[in-house]
Amino acid sequence: MSKTVLVLVETVDDYLPLLEQAGYRLIRAQTPPLRADAVIRHGHEIDAVLTRGPLGLTAAEIGALPGLRIICVIGAGYEQVDLAAAAARGITVTNGAGANATAVADHAMAMLLALLRDIPRADASTRRGEWNRVISPSVSGKRMGIIGLGAVGLAIAKRAALGFDMRVSYHNRSPREAVPYSFYESPLKLAEAVDILVVATPGGAGTEHLVDTGVLEALGGEGYLVNIARASVVDTEALVQALQKGGIAGAALDVFDDEPDVPLALKTLTNTVLTPHVAGQSPEAARDTVSLVLANLQAFFAGEPVLTPVH
Repeated sequence: MSKTVLVLVETVDDYLPLLEQAGYRLIRAQTPPLRADAVIRHGHEIDAVLTRGPLGLTAAEIGALPGLRIICVIGAGYEQVDLAAAAARGITVTNGAGANATAVADHAMAMLLALLRDIPRADASTRRGEWNRVISPSVSGKRMGIIGLGAVGLAIAKRAALGFDMRVSYHNRSPREAVPYSFYESPLKLAEAVDILVVATPGGAGTEHLVDTGVLEALGGEGYLVNIARASVVDTEALVQALQKGGIAGAALDVFDDEPDVPLALKTLTNTVLTPHVAGQSPEAARDTVSLVLANLQAFFAGEPVLTPVH
């Protein structure tokens, strides 16, 4: 008998046929009204849920899905999935760790280059017929610090070290074995030692505002921040103040507290580069993400260990 998957995500549509071709029945509910309706109308039919970190799955929704056995989260973050409610029911949770790391790392480096080399403003002024040859900092040889050395952090570190001759350091919950990068015990200590601070750690209560006023002050007036992880990791109010007052040199942000709303202060600053949470999106990343979901579903329903469990 085919299994039914409730699909809450809206970014991998082109590759959802991979699940259907494998025999899964999909209920697409990619807006809040459709989601609420699907839980009410199809709650007893649903065996699995496909979601992403910010969309999550609440305790109330889990309670309304009596047949739910597995929750698959695309991307590494799972901050809005009620893990306690899932655990109480014995529901397996998986994530997409590593599936889009290449795309995210590429985007992080692109944003970093755009920020330091002032490419968006140079492009805009050239299109206006101006010829403003502003001198911008080099990227190569800088000191990069990465908060969160998971799959994405490692991919960024590789590009920075091998492609741009950067000295890479990192902060993680614990030191990583067999990596050639320097470990710092806190974000503050890391910020003191680097020119560029990249946020690549999952969101959630455990990482909320890891980058606060103190960390930004330690980064300093010639330092840059790049966030391709979760907005919650950075204190946005403190960041805006630092950018406005020259506390740091600039910031490149792909994530925001209340997406799709972006604070006006960030949009009006000239030392920011902003993108609409697209770092992990590419055709290749979407394909690999759905392929990993399929592999986890196939393993789970075959009684085998899933590939990327969330404990």
